[in-house]
Amino acid sequence: MTRSGFGRVLGSGIACAILGLALFPATGAAQQKLTFGIPGIPPVFAGTIAYVAEKEGFFKKRGVDVTVRAFETGAAASRAVASGEIAVSLSPTPLIVNQISNTDVKLVGIWGMEHPDWLIGATDPNADCASLKGGAVGVDSLGGARSIALRTMLLGCKMKIEDVQQVPLSSNVGTAMVAGQLKFGVLHIDDIPVIQAESKKPLKTIITQKSIRPVDHYLLLVAHQDQLARNRDAYVRIVAALIDAERFMRNPANHAKVAQYAEPTGRSGEIAMQALKAFIDMEFWPKDKDGLGAKNLELVGNIQKKVGNIKADKMPAPYQRIVDPSIWRDANAMVNK
Repeated sequence: MTRSGFGRVLGSGIACAILGLALFPATGAAQQKLTFGIPGIPPVFAGTIAYVAEKEGFFKKRGVDVTVRAFETGAAASRAVASGEIAVSLSPTPLIVNQISNTDVKLVGIWGMEHPDWLIGATDPNADCASLKGGAVGVDSLGGARSIALRTMLLGCKMKIEDVQQVPLSSNVGTAMVAGQLKFGVLHIDDIPVIQAESKKPLKTIITQKSIRPVDHYLLLVAHQDQLARNRDAYVRIVAALIDAERFMRNPANHAKVAQYAEPTGRSGEIAMQALKAFIDMEFWPKDKDGLGAKNLELVGNIQKKVGNIKADKMPAPYQRIVDPSIWRDANAMVNK
């Protein structure tokens, strides 16, 4: 072959390679190994959506290689994002709002869950708000999601956090209550049937967060601002996979399968099916929206300022600093294409 002929063949090969890359933009993204942090060991039920996206192949379908990893708490997961150890985490919204407001940590929300399911439960059927005074209450960690929720719900009982004793137990609050080690605990909706089944006793709900604050925000999917700027396409694809997963979970025909994927949370079989239905009915996972309501997030900031979690010399971070709604917009366009 002449040198000019070889050049033409080589040039043609390069052109084909470039065309191939253009036709398959997900190939590069698929080679990235990313970690998705979810709160709790065992994980809380909110993380089920990440397991569905992983097990049903929605991450791979969207061109990213994602591993779901459970962290002791959502706070620990957010620290892993801030340090660059993992790509994203589902972390408590009040915590993220506090961190951004107080220290301008380089985290930003790209998807969210607006409806907290927190409640204060008691194994004593006669317990009420007054019974909490001086009592030991199970939380995840001091300053963690359950701790922050406790502080909020105590306002409805006309109390302050100093009026109770917090007992940090990660995701094992319900287990301690069943064992008789604790009378009070900050719980999720799906904790109730488990505690009742194992203790063979009814659980008393003293107060729910929703009853005192109908407009609220529970969890944010957060990314590091610098990583997001460098690798934006991958984050769009992660959120696209969550949109796929939410639609899959919403379909009753898939509920038995979703219940299987929820097994790492400690909920399986009929209990997982009951929990799934309750959570879908309350739109726990956002339905055809980003879950980043400005009214919800601004209210969280104002409440956190009021209860003292945002420093006296700081103001709640503005909505535009806390979230980037453009990621979901592009992800939704990808899914609906």
